[in-house]
Amino acid sequence: MLLVVVRVPPRGVSHPRDGLIASDPAVRAVALVRLTDAERNTRDALDRYNRTCRRGYSLRRKAARRNYEEIRKYSVPDALWDRPARPDIVAWPGLPYALLFLEWEARYPQEWTRHAKAWGTKQDLIRDVAVAHHKETVRTKLADLIEIVVQRPYRCKDREYVRAARAVDSDDLRTRLKTAARLDNPWARRHAGHILWLLDRSEVPNTRHVWRTWLAAASRK
Repeated sequence: MLLVVVRVPPRGVSHPRDGLIASDPAVRAVALVRLTDAERNTRDALDRYNRTCRRGYSLRRKAARRNYEEIRKYSVPDALWDRPARPDIVAWPGLPYALLFLEWEARYPQEWTRHAKAWGTKQDLIRDVAVAHHKETVRTKLADLIEIVVQRPYRCKDREYVRAARAVDSDDLRTRLKTAARLDNPWARRHAGHILWLLDRSEVPNTRHVWRTWLAAASRK
């Protein structure tokens, strides 16, 4: 008989993802410990599921699969993989955690890389959330993310944020980008300036060639 042990946070205990974007390093450290435990539980549940698959126990396999699917809800990026296609993501209960995952990478990239590096998930999430009919709170969060990202050195898949900028284009976002484009930070000037240029040219594709051409022209000014 397969004994399945489900280890999830008891009632009243913080979710493993809570605290990952806290400004207090001590709070983030606690959250990272919880996340590490959740990731270990997820791996253990997957191993149990795989063992039942190899042994051909259909009933046990179903139970082990349900257990794995439940446990991985408490880990990232695993919990973000089963999500609806665009544009239904606006009503997905997991949307706040998708935004948290992106904000964690934006604010604390080294911790994100050490504990949850998943460039493909980052790319796909940005593409999925880049829709125009979000609630205002989500649109504001996406604008926050764009503002953070343009002010740092480029990281893998950051170019996808142009999609988000085009989806949530607004006077507020443009004001933020214009402010960033006037900073002494050369990354901010280039990235923000490029996005502003693309926002005025919806027909221009967001490709590396377009970026290099724009950058060469901007450097001559």
